[in-house]
Amino acid sequence: MAYRANQQLRDDLWDYRYKFSQNPLPAEDDENVVNFVRQPAEHSSSTALNLVQQAAEFFEGIENQARETEARAQSLCKSAAQRLRLAEKQRDAAECACHDVVQEFNGKLEDVTQALHRAQQRIVAAEDHALAAEFRAQAAEALLHTANQELAAIEDMIRKRLL
Repeated sequence: MAYRANQQLRDDLWDYRYKFSQNPLPAEDDENVVNFVRQPAEHSSSTALNLVQQAAEFFEGIENQARETEARAQSLCKSAAQRLRLAEKQRDAAECACHDVVQEFNGKLEDVTQALHRAQQRIVAAEDHALAAEFRAQAAEALLHTANQELAAIEDMIRKRLL
């Protein structure tokens, strides 16, 4: 649209500039023609005024379009700024939630680590008790074996004396 108006303005300027310089008056019978010096000047001044008016309208249209474009740009910037603020709030909330989850996870991990450590200690203690019980059982078996040998020896002595 702006190109057309600009092109029309150029055409009008071209017509104004070269129309009267090349052929100031149409060739007709010189007897019936009266030359008025002011007539082309009046026509050219009205054409010039028309051109100035068209140029003013054209520039006014450009200014209006620029104002509309600026208003749209400001609106887009304001909207983008609002979306950016919202995105920043969402990011901050997500970071906070992530931090909370990490803290909770670290607490649970610490609890599990302590429970595992206690379980390992109980296992070691139970293994120690089992080993001690096994040694006691072996010692008891050795005592039993010795007692059985002594009992057998006593029985043999009693049999030899009684029989």
